[in-house]
Amino acid sequence: MTRRIRLIADDYGLAPGVSAGILDLLERGRLTGTSCMTGFPEWPEEAARLAPLIGRVAVGLHLTLTDQQAVTGRSSLAPEGRLPMLRTLALPILRERVDERDVRAELDAQYRRFVEALGRPPAFVDGHQHVHFLPVVRQWLRTRFAEVADRPALRGGPALSGAAVAPKVAAIAAVAAGFDRSMQRAGFSVLRPLGGIYDWRHPERFAPLLKAAVEDLPEGGLFMCHPGHVDTTLGARDPMRTVREVEFAFLASDEFGAFLKGADVEIRIGGK
Repeated sequence: MTRRIRLIADDYGLAPGVSAGILDLLERGRLTGTSCMTGFPEWPEEAARLAPLIGRVAVGLHLTLTDQQAVTGRSSLAPEGRLPMLRTLALPILRERVDERDVRAELDAQYRRFVEALGRPPAFVDGHQHVHFLPVVRQWLRTRFAEVADRPALRGGPALSGAAVAPKVAAIAAVAAGFDRSMQRAGFSVLRPLGGIYDWRHPERFAPLLKAAVEDLPEGGLFMCHPGHVDTTLGARDPMRTVREVEFAFLASDEFGAFLKGADVEIRIGGK
């Protein structure tokens, strides 16, 4: 029996080259969908390119609280107008140096830009650098969608299995502790287990990791990826560059298509 898995590309809207690469893969049927960063000036134009695919692919919101310009400008979250690095985000919130109202305002602004550009709410929500697992974001999700019957699905945490767990996987799992169960109790559908976590400074690890996921993920399992093309805009915004071309090339390749067929696995298209 053919098994279907979800393959979601993060970071649509980060830079024109990233968006173009993801659109290409969506049109080839090599992705289930993509999650969108809505805070950049190009977002309305990129959203217009993506809109015709809605219904055929899943389009979600990629909540962003790190490393980029804040949609809401200067605040306790972004004193100079730029969102903090991940390692400096959580502790100030815990110590109440960041007003949680400023975090919620930034998330609200990103959500509004998604709905305004695409005319509909996101099919699912996840987070840049997994910020959707943070307690303040969990509460925002509960509040934002409290009165919504058809709530977006949420990306869940990674599965911890096997004798050896990579430190990066273990660290993300620690931040995600309790997320899946608590959000399910709040009425959300949680997409899990999550695969695709690796050290992107070693691009050669992507293809073996994806092949292993194709063989091991259960029906409906989720693999995140970061394909795209490198351009000058990306160079100014994000350190994750060359690996995006590597991921794109493998996802678009005949080799990957043949591997899917040989494993009797399909990329789940559309829906949440």
